[in-house]
Amino acid sequence: MLETFSLCLLFGGFAGILAGMFGIGGGMILVPFFVWLFNRQGIAAELNMIMDVATSLATIIVTATAAIAAHHRRGAILWDIVAWLAPTVFAGALLGTLIAEYLPAALLKSIFALFLVYAALQMAFHLQPGSRDLQRAPLLLSVAGTVIGVVSAILGIGGGTLTVPFLTKCRFPIRNAVAIASTCGLPIAIAGTLSYTLLGWHKPGLPAGSAGYVYLPAFAGIVLTSSLLAPVGAKLAQTLPTISLKRYFSILLLIAAIKLLW
Repeated sequence: MLETFSLCLLFGGFAGILAGMFGIGGGMILVPFFVWLFNRQGIAAELNMIMDVATSLATIIVTATAAIAAHHRRGAILWDIVAWLAPTVFAGALLGTLIAEYLPAALLKSIFALFLVYAALQMAFHLQPGSRDLQRAPLLLSVAGTVIGVVSAILGIGGGTLTVPFLTKCRFPIRNAVAIASTCGLPIAIAGTLSYTLLGWHKPGLPAGSAGYVYLPAFAGIVLTSSLLAPVGAKLAQTLPTISLKRYFSILLLIAAIKLLW
């Protein structure tokens, strides 16, 4: 347990810097790390992936809260849009945890690996969705929010990789799209964390220090350093060639995806 906490302290700082530099959610980085770490800890294969996802979502509660405060200070959050999306992403995340509970571990791992491929290609080639005016379609926002919530809870992500392209396709300015996505990451993380905690509460074989499927030593180690060093990453983004660095980082994501599929 102490080794897990220590390794997560180290990796949490690295993840925080990357998140600040590239504007990506923690789950994309954390889940592959947790797969390796929990294997190292001897956690059963059938529990590993769902614990990775659950613990990742728990850390997003902390990071999303900090991001919301920062975006709100800049006046970037469009709260009327959040009012449409937040309840539906919350409901979708509840549904997503129920689906993930019954997915075979190997299938869940493969789904996440394919998501990493998608995210890596999007980052490497700076893919942007086409424009279509959907701002005045609240029903579409609600449906999209539900789908984003389901997928995010299954993958253990805050949803930004899905929400930002959708909102920019609806012709929201990128500044507002990122702020809305960060805000909607909080209800996804809360719904997912609560559900995974309850679903795994009496699950046999979980290691000591678990709250359901959430592994608390890993959660604590990650949030202590990632929240401190994310602002450092944001400052580095202003001086380093982040477009070039994103392409290198996308290669790491592809390697992680291949390893998971292998």
